[in-house]
Amino acid sequence: MTAQPLTTTQKKYLLRLAHRLHPVVIVGKKGVFASLLEEIDAALEHHELIKIKLAVGNRTERLQLVHEIAHKTDSDLIQFIGRTASLYRRSNRPQIHLSHS
Repeated sequence: MTAQPLTTTQKKYLLRLAHRLHPVVIVGKKGVFASLLEEIDAALEHHELIKIKLAVGNRTERLQLVHEIAHKTDSDLIQFIGRTASLYRRSNRPQIHLSHS
C-alpha cells in the first residue's frame, strides 16, 4: 500500500481518472508469476494508475488474485469490477497529484 492510506476523496478522484483507461496488462490462466509482476510494477512506476484485466477463474478467484497482485506490487486496489481492476501506486516521479483531503 502507499505510504499513507488514501482518503475517500482521493479514491474517488482516482476512480474518475481510471474510468478512461484501458487495461495495460492481462493476467492469463498461468496466474501471477515473476515476469508478470515485473510488468505490472513497471507500468505502475511509469503511469501510477493502471487497469489490469483478469482472464481467469470465477469472481472469488479473480478477487484473490488482484489482492495478491496489489500486495506484491505494494499498490492500492482502487476498483474491481467484473474482470477489470484499477491499481494505484505513487511513483518516484509523481504524475498524479492527490490533495491531502
